[in-house]
Amino acid sequence: MADVPIGRFLRKIRHLAGDRYEGMVEKVARRDPFLVLVSCLLSLRTKDELTEVRSRALWKHARSPRGMIRLGEKEIARIIYPVGFYRRKARQIVQISEILLERYEGHVPDEIDTLVELPGVGRKTANLVVSVGFDRPAICVDTHVHRITNSWGYVDTPHPDRTETALRAKLPRRHWKDINQLLVFFGKTVCQPVSPKCTECFLEPECPRIGVERHR
Repeated sequence: MADVPIGRFLRKIRHLAGDRYEGMVEKVARRDPFLVLVSCLLSLRTKDELTEVRSRALWKHARSPRGMIRLGEKEIARIIYPVGFYRRKARQIVQISEILLERYEGHVPDEIDTLVELPGVGRKTANLVVSVGFDRPAICVDTHVHRITNSWGYVDTPHPDRTETALRAKLPRRHWKDINQLLVFFGKTVCQPVSPKCTECFLEPECPRIGVERHR
């Protein structure tokens, strides 16, 4: 693995991003663990722009587990359409709301191992809930974080779950909460999945470009 200066890389990306690196979930949920959880569910297989619009539409009708149960599965599905798998997600939102009321007095649990037991919640969502909803160190690994940290050679992992484990062991905790927001921004604007803009990238002199076959 390459010995890249991860702290300097992230500082440079933060400088480039300015106030643009705030993620969609951060904008629409504002550190409310339940809203973070629901918005994360809506975001799966859905573009951020659509997720933001439908999340805000849903918040106008309900912002709590009791409110979601009162709305019901069919009405939630109607409101969140056309997010991907909207019927399934509506059902999961109601199921999660019922579980939260039955087991946790309506509160979202703050432990990753507990969160992943909820319907539709994987480690990516669980980490984002802990990080954004509870403002605690957690590493949310999506395709951008997995791809970019591997192309830097900072980790050498075959899939995101392994990347999370590797980053937990290596990445300084002060970077845990920010790495997802920064690398999602960087992955969408500069280090894109297909033909990244390496000739325009300020990290190019130090980036090993591992696994990058085509670039601009």
